[in-house]
Amino acid sequence: MVSIRAKIKSRLEKFLEVDSSGYRRAILCIFIKVKKATIDELHEMLASKYNVSRNTVASMVGYIHSKLGILRAHKESYKTPMVYLLREEYIDLLMKIVASPKSSAEFTT
Repeated sequence: MVSIRAKIKSRLEKFLEVDSSGYRRAILCIFIKVKKATIDELHEMLASKYNVSRNTVASMVGYIHSKLGILRAHKESYKTPMVYLLREEYIDLLMKIVASPKSSAEFTT
């Protein structure tokens, strides 16, 4: 039986394999750096380097949260935006995959 960690690693690698624009790797790098962020904060950081829409960022974060399982979502009240947090148990795994030799660029803010 394959462990959950191994499944997540496999999903992360597949997620990054199809990253032709660099957005996906950049979002993961931002999460490694800041640990938690809202969609608007992520969009602001990515828009400084890429021509990306807010909906694109929201879609990728939603996919990372629901399919990859490395993010937690938290909302204080119905009036506040959703805050996404990188799960502590996957930080080391994420750093290894994002910093792998296959990576073409690092995102710096």
